[in-house]
Amino acid sequence: MTTDLSLPVPDLSSLASVTRQLATTAAAHDRDGTFPAEGIRTAHEAGLLTATVGERYGGPALAVAATARILHALGEGDPSVALITAMSLSIHRRQAVRAHWPQELYGQVLAEAAARPVLLNHIRVEPALGSPARGGLPATVALRTADGWSLSGHKRFATGVEGLDWLLVWATTDEPTPRVGTFVVPGTAPGIEITHRWDHLGLRASGSHDIALRDVEIPAGNVIDLAEHGTAAEQDNRAGGALHLPLAALYLGVARAAQRYFHRFAHERVPANLGHPVARTERFRRAAGEIALRLDAAEQLVFGGAERVDAADASYTPEHALGARVLADRHATEAVTLAVRLLGNPGLSHDNPLERHFRDVQCAPVHAPQEDTALLAVGAAALGAPSERKT
Repeated sequence: MTTDLSLPVPDLSSLASVTRQLATTAAAHDRDGTFPAEGIRTAHEAGLLTATVGERYGGPALAVAATARILHALGEGDPSVALITAMSLSIHRRQAVRAHWPQELYGQVLAEAAARPVLLNHIRVEPALGSPARGGLPATVALRTADGWSLSGHKRFATGVEGLDWLLVWATTDEPTPRVGTFVVPGTAPGIEITHRWDHLGLRASGSHDIALRDVEIPAGNVIDLAEHGTAAEQDNRAGGALHLPLAALYLGVARAAQRYFHRFAHERVPANLGHPVARTERFRRAAGEIALRLDAAEQLVFGGAERVDAADASYTPEHALGARVLADRHATEAVTLAVRLLGNPGLSHDNPLERHFRDVQCAPVHAPQEDTALLAVGAAALGAPSERKT
């Protein structure tokens, strides 16, 4: 595979500028539930969409800590852009760590990414199955054809699907001995249909629609990790633990945006009966201290953990990463809730950015593995026992 592709070069010193640029359109896309194309272009031009492409492919190969910094900055500006970006970064990172894509196909993806924003995402969740993090087999079926495969099935929460260039669809083959694998589907392939539009409390611009695949045909080579399965297809939540740190950083970025507005409100709000900004009152100072304490501690856990992962610190286990994400998600949601509580009615008004940040941060604990699954793994490790899957 060629390694002389001119991929955009990420400049982490420009992240604050990217945050400000995303923030200019975030409210409008949230209000209308529209795809944040401008924000995706901004991320691409800053070299962020391909920041984790491996060195063997001519990429910058940024690791976990840098990815966490990127998603923190994007999350502070527009978390929908951040989440869509996170999906592509995770896929490129996995390929950098373990080359498992067909070489020619991945080369095609990178050639396109050198010229324009290219978005990828794993499409795994299904109506009956729910999240693969809790085990089970996909009902989506891949039929063998003379020229390749034909996919049919229904998927949920296909984040960014309106802008995806490649859908990595998890499916079961119809062979006498069925196999399970990931089938790489072009986003413009005939037969992909949005069946239910995303109408969510938070991350309204992420376009995480439900889709149907109706006899979607792809070439025979568009397959990743196709293998026989046992009685259940397991997702190893421990093995991917370190990848959850950047996701936690994304929502800490949302909480920092909320904190910034809280500070602005505290300095600008001067009640008539008080005669000075509420920032000078003990009540607001205590709240500001509580918010700062929670977010500072969470960022130390997330960014410090990410640096230990990058340093291959053997004492930093997958359970440490899962635990850091659980605590970071708790601290982020609690910090924003405290800010809203202090503001009262103004904090819940649709014309107040704090209301949007409050809604967005509620999505933090929803991502798989959810808190109960993560705590099960952490607790099993603490007790020195093998973890058991709970459905």
